[in-house]
Amino acid sequence: MESKRLLRAYNSCPVGLRDIPLVSISEFRETLIRNVAQGARLAALFGRPHEPNTLRVLAVLARGSEGTLFIVETEVSDCYPALTVDCPQAHWFEREVAEQWGVRPEGHPWLKPIRFHHSYRLGRDAWARAATEVIQPSMTDFFQMAGEEVHEVAVGPVHAGIIEPGHFRFQCHGENVYHLEISLGYQHRGVERAMIGGPNHRSAHYMETLAGDTSIGHMTAYCQAMEALTGYTVPGRAHVLRAVALELERLANHTGDIGALAGDVGYLPTAAHCGRLRGDFLNLTALLCGNRFGRGFVRPGGVVFDLDTNQAGILLDRIGRIYQNVTTAVDLLWKTPSVVARFEKTGRLPRETCEELGLVGPAARACGIERDVRYEFPSGTYTLSHIPVATGETGDVFARAYVRWLEIQRSVAFIQEQLEMLPCGPIRVGTGDLPPERLVVSLVEGWRGEICHVALTDAQGHFAHYKVVDPSFHNWMGLAMALRDQQISDFPLCNKSFNLSYCGHDL
Repeated sequence: MESKRLLRAYNSCPVGLRDIPLVSISEFRETLIRNVAQGARLAALFGRPHEPNTLRVLAVLARGSEGTLFIVETEVSDCYPALTVDCPQAHWFEREVAEQWGVRPEGHPWLKPIRFHHSYRLGRDAWARAATEVIQPSMTDFFQMAGEEVHEVAVGPVHAGIIEPGHFRFQCHGENVYHLEISLGYQHRGVERAMIGGPNHRSAHYMETLAGDTSIGHMTAYCQAMEALTGYTVPGRAHVLRAVALELERLANHTGDIGALAGDVGYLPTAAHCGRLRGDFLNLTALLCGNRFGRGFVRPGGVVFDLDTNQAGILLDRIGRIYQNVTTAVDLLWKTPSVVARFEKTGRLPRETCEELGLVGPAARACGIERDVRYEFPSGTYTLSHIPVATGETGDVFARAYVRWLEIQRSVAFIQEQLEMLPCGPIRVGTGDLPPERLVVSLVEGWRGEICHVALTDAQGHFAHYKVVDPSFHNWMGLAMALRDQQISDFPLCNKSFNLSYCGHDL
């Protein structure tokens, strides 16, 4: 890692905007490509306006083996040589930059919008600017294959159930899937844009509803960024309570996912039990703060609600009993050969592909990669209490399901340990105004994987830019690759084994 071209930073430790190296686009490309090839990962890549006709593109590289982040930026106008050909991790990011800022990554292998919204720059996107040149794909121009008996199967964006919109288009030969193209962005949300000029009384609401099943994860990342910028130290008791809430969120979602996977192969005992037990875990979060999704619990400076001795005892008793029931339900799954056979070798993702795409969370760990913010970039209670990283090897549906089961076991043990040693003291401190012209990267391991928030302040101490990278942003392409050479009937099972967020993507 060449530090002279990169600014070294750490999770939730602010740096000055003026300290970020500004390099030429050729140097920017060469630096990112080389460092990703050497084991770094592209955690964020986004544009921020600098002058009326120029845009600065900022990259955050994460090197988990060192627990360090590296930041660099470049300046572009209407176009620049694409990174994606040499660094596939940039694929989705570069399409987003083109859509939002009207800057074209020349040579991008499949340049089309990833969302349905207008550009930040005068309503013109990269495709409007290119109207006199080669016609670029629109949202509805899909990859196509030609050949005898090759056919398309289109699913969505309206689905048969209570589900958010997303379009899936399969190129098939018979039942075999050659390629899956995923088209998202049907929700016009504008969360990042609404954060500019803040923080204000609505900022917390935006963060808690950014991805409703990850309210604790995203709110914790936001609060870490706020606290780092203001320099306030969160009390130890608050850190523990935040971690307990975060692990409860993980428990509820992992339990629900295992049940849903069982349902997708028609194994109803585990499906029925885990569906109920997911609700029991959500009720434990409600015991903390009165809301099953944890809204209103985490706030800058700490947490809003405390646990007294009696409540802590009730939570410990209930989590032990729920865990026993989950164990029984999941054991039924693993002891049923027809279920295991259906999971194994389905939707297999090679480790090399996972690393090339920069996947995160259980999807990456199922490929044998020890990628976990709690281990690589710990903050809060995780700097003192380590949760062993759960990994698989095969990268298939079975591995993604089994990693979830391992994480359930370890999260329960962690919560029990933390509640039995809950420190005394206050649960919240006040926070002040944000400093001018600073940047902070805040990482949290949500239940889907790495949550990355990047906050930049202007000269008046308000948010000049706020970037959110939900783990789903990294992982949707992983689902597409996992479907290659699979039967199309395997799609529901593979899709649920990733269980990615639509709304977390459509910001």
